Amino acid sequence: MNHLLIFLIPWKDLNMLLMKIITKYVYELLEKDCNLKKISIPVDATESEPKSFIFMSEDALTNPQKLMVLIHGSGVVRAGQWARRLIINEDLDSGTQIPFIKRAVAEGYGVIVLNPNENYIEVEKPKIHVQSSSDSSDEPAEKRERKDKVSKETKKRRDFYEKYRNPQREKEMMQLYIRENGSPEEHAIYVWDHFIAQAAAENVFFVAHSYGGLAFVELMIQREADVKNKVTAVALTDSVHNVWHQEAGKTIREWMRENCCNWVSSSEPLDTSVESMLPDCPRVSAGMCLIRDI
Repeated sequence: MNHLLIFLIPWKDLNMLLMKIITKYVYELLEKDCNLKKISIPVDATESEPKSFIFMSEDALTNPQKLMVLIHGSGVVRAGQWARRLIINEDLDSGTQIPFIKRAVAEGYGVIVLNPNENYIEVEKPKIHVQSSSDSSDEPAEKRERKDKVSKETKKRRDFYEKYRNPQREKEMMQLYIRENGSPEEHAIYVWDHFIAQAAAENVFFVAHSYGGLAFVELMIQREADVKNKVTAVALTDSVHNVWHQEAGKTIREWMRENCCNWVSSSEPLDTSVESMLPDCPRVSAGMCLIRDI
């Protein structure tokens, strides 16, 4: 019977359900297997306002030597994930950040895992009650009752039609954005200001995939002097940043050439230089075709 119910669920809903299960499971692994703490943001959030969170190791802010910061790409991926497709079709080691985190911890790094796609919460849109014209006090009660009955029947038929036409649209939803974390770029800057900038580590290292690379470049543009002062090196993987479109200045481009490297999808052997028209960091082959975020 349970198998039959699964087949009756629309593919889109089944996929969403699977994504929620994966995300919940990865969050549990981050806390239980990697010993990371879930930290709510904004740090000064009220009880009623929308919130997001990041994950940090116990020593993320106190480790005096080194700190590793991980940023995933765009899409449906959440904290601790690189690509859902790899998680589903390959394994957790391929599709999540868990191997990176465990190795970083084993080698003495503090760790901060960003969650740049958790930008809003969805709540049911409040219903607007429109006063019926049949409430007119000078109308006979019998006539008002007849109008109300017709109105209710009409609404009932319309709601049934809407549900039949689009079964998923039973509730009208609205998005409430998380303060100062309404986009991946905002999130990266917020975590920098409230956590990374306060960390004791002498050397901070970033690993950023796809849109995470764009978020890092935006962070550099907004906090150039601070980033240069704290960040030692940046490993990008298939980064989609663009120094021209993002208007990164000459000093940022020069710093990226010295301190960043972008491993990109390529059939060439690992670390083979790959030509680029952008005057920023070196691009080298990842030795494989990297999976985009889904």
